[in-house]
Amino acid sequence: MNEWLALAIAVLVCFGAAALGSWATVRALREWYPLLRKPSWNPPNAVFGPVWTILYLAMAVAVWLVWRSGGDATIAMGLFALQLALNVAWSMVFFGQRNPRGGLVVIVVLWLAIAATLVAFVSIDPLAGALLIPYLAWVTFAAALNGSIARLNPST
Repeated sequence: MNEWLALAIAVLVCFGAAALGSWATVRALREWYPLLRKPSWNPPNAVFGPVWTILYLAMAVAVWLVWRSGGDATIAMGLFALQLALNVAWSMVFFGQRNPRGGLVVIVVLWLAIAATLVAFVSIDPLAGALLIPYLAWVTFAAALNGSIARLNPST
């Protein structure tokens, strides 16, 4: 497969996952999320779109670098697929089901899957692993925010 076609596919897959997550999120952002109590350090909603756009692009480049390495990347690619599915699942649970406690469970598992993917990617292509560091950092922040929202809104 042509390298640029593979990169385009990686971008489409990652942004396809983003679109699925957005589908579950948009309505809740208007109707439910504004009503929740949030910590003082909660960023404005306008921050999330640009940050996630950069992160999904970095994920796409990272998986493309691993793919083009030519080595046996079966486990690394499987971990990548798992973390991407968990990424979508978090949006479905937290926003789609409006369930911060369930979202907290999913995001902890997501964090572990991202960390495992990062380790697997580093062993194949150090740059690919490095590209996942901001993603892991952001999900660390998001997990803390999710936990805080769950604590501040015990009835949700």
